[in-house]
Amino acid sequence: MARRILGLDPGTGIFGFGVIEVVRQAPKMVTGGVITTPKHTPLPDRLVEIYEVLREIIEETRPDEVSIEKLYFTSNISTAISVAEARGVAMLAAHQAGVPIFEYNPNQIKQALTGYGKADKKQMQEMVKQALGLKMVPKPDDAADALAAAITHLYLSRGLR
Repeated sequence: MARRILGLDPGTGIFGFGVIEVVRQAPKMVTGGVITTPKHTPLPDRLVEIYEVLREIIEETRPDEVSIEKLYFTSNISTAISVAEARGVAMLAAHQAGVPIFEYNPNQIKQALTGYGKADKKQMQEMVKQALGLKMVPKPDDAADALAAAITHLYLSRGLR
């Protein structure tokens, strides 16, 4: 039986998403991309856009689980707060759709994919490409990061199912 995992890489300007399907333990990419919102749009409008597009993605792709990257706190508190709010609307969309949510921090994602918690972006992208049997690294980077979150959930949850 196939299992679908929606990976999310939260952001307010660029919000990455990626769906993988797993059949007989072999993950394949179903779709991936980004939700973009204009920079000078008020934050509430940006959050509504993210929420509505994620609801459509969930409805179209019917994931069994959602894997979302936890907030990595940077020195810019206002950016961190808006990203946390974007995470919140993503979690709301998944919860309202009845899809279980799993959260992983950036180091867990790097460790799961590369075996090294401080892997760089290039290493991560290469591992996403290999894990999904792709010819090219998924673009843009935020979509690859979202796929990495989905793959991480697959790897770390094998004992859960």
